[in-house]
Amino acid sequence: MTRHRATGLAARARQEIADATSQNRFVELLESGGMPRERLVWLAAEEYRIVSSDRRSFALLAARFPEAPSGELFLGLAQGEGQALALLGDFAAALGESDENLRTYEPKPFAQVYPAYLAQRAAFGTASEVALAMLANLEEWGSYCFRIAEALCTHYGFSKADVGFFTFFAESPPGFEEQAMDVIASGLASGDDPEEAVRAARLLHAYETAFWDALAEGLS
Repeated sequence: MTRHRATGLAARARQEIADATSQNRFVELLESGGMPRERLVWLAAEEYRIVSSDRRSFALLAARFPEAPSGELFLGLAQGEGQALALLGDFAAALGESDENLRTYEPKPFAQVYPAYLAQRAAFGTASEVALAMLANLEEWGSYCFRIAEALCTHYGFSKADVGFFTFFAESPPGFEEQAMDVIASGLASGDDPEEAVRAARLLHAYETAFWDALAEGLS
């Protein structure tokens, strides 16, 4: 019965996110082939901070919720962010940007609300709300990463190795959905508030939208 509730909650969250999804101007402009190089540097540098923050957030969640199924899910996500960080270095190098440049880049405030919210939930939220938020938003994020990788190779001269960061995120990690559903079901069985979980999914989506909007700001 709890697993059935979790499945229904995930379907509801996904539908609410789908209903709230609008056009991604940054990705569309990238696909047109006219994206200024400076904005690609923004993308790399903003992601450097986001991935570094998310890695710590997932590690914190694994420490807060070490028992199965939560511990395995969050530890795996933290390890994945570590892999992604190394791949991001390849993209930055292809842009001619050093690690020092990524560290000293001045981030755009609204590009960083996503990791800030995830860090808040990592510190104060439940395992089920983070699992639902990640599950409900991952498909859209993956589709954007796939499109970005394709556009970078097609229009900007990057190799497949250069865009490994984006192809890494283009598909969900193996077993992720099953693990996330287990965490959601476990949380509901323990009394977690389903409305808070759906709210977390909605907010995470809104903050990801703010990230893309910040990268596209001022572009016609």
